Amino acid sequence: MIRGSDVATTLRAAGCVFAEDEAHLLIEAARDAEELNHLVEQRVSGRPLEHLLGWAEFCGKRMAVGPGVFVPRRRTEFLVRQAAMIAAPGAVVVDLCCGSGALGAAVSDLLGTCTLHAADIDPAAVRCARRNVEPRGGTVHRGDLYAALPDELMGRVDVLLANAPYVPTESIGLMPPEARLHEPRAALDGGTDGLAVQRRVAQGAAQWLAPGGVLLVETSAAQAAETARLLIEAGLLATVVSDDGLDATVVLGSVRSISF
Repeated sequence: MIRGSDVATTLRAAGCVFAEDEAHLLIEAARDAEELNHLVEQRVSGRPLEHLLGWAEFCGKRMAVGPGVFVPRRRTEFLVRQAAMIAAPGAVVVDLCCGSGALGAAVSDLLGTCTLHAADIDPAAVRCARRNVEPRGGTVHRGDLYAALPDELMGRVDVLLANAPYVPTESIGLMPPEARLHEPRAALDGGTDGLAVQRRVAQGAAQWLAPGGVLLVETSAAQAAETARLLIEAGLLATVVSDDGLDATVVLGSVRSISF
């Protein structure tokens, strides 16, 4: 039976870098010693901590996540902050490829009020996103990119968030086991060049954005120039912004000039 400080020792031996912090969270989550033992065993086996807890910390809030759902990364908080700087309260915000819906939910929190929609093709993601989006007054749709959205949003979206998969297929095997074994492949695999889904997002963005609307796409520093080119080819003005501390890169596509 694993108790107290033994949890941290066990996690540390399994290679968990933040063993003490994780031990505290698992002890807090467990209802009894038997459940704690089970949670620790699952963590040692490589399951993401967030899937075991049922939530991920994102932008200072606990966002619901679950098995088979992409865990929002800390670097993506940079995209959220960029979106919140651009949008005004009451804006129409769409979180495309939403996964858990954490991005849209966080933007909503920062704005105070907005018309929030989120969409994903994966049913597990949609179920999870509803737990984050609906309490904030938003709506979650299931479907493939723009096909999931109601027609009345066409030409009315002020902020379009797209944390689409951008890992090249051949690089999936290099990802940490927590991601490649326990998160949906569709949320990671961006195709041969990593840009297959971004390409489709870019191609459809202009008809959904409102005048002055902005598309924000997370990408890697190495792919940023090509992501920007996709947005330009789709008729948008592209600006690349980054945060070295978070190792975060976002490309913004707009029908107007963007001032910072």
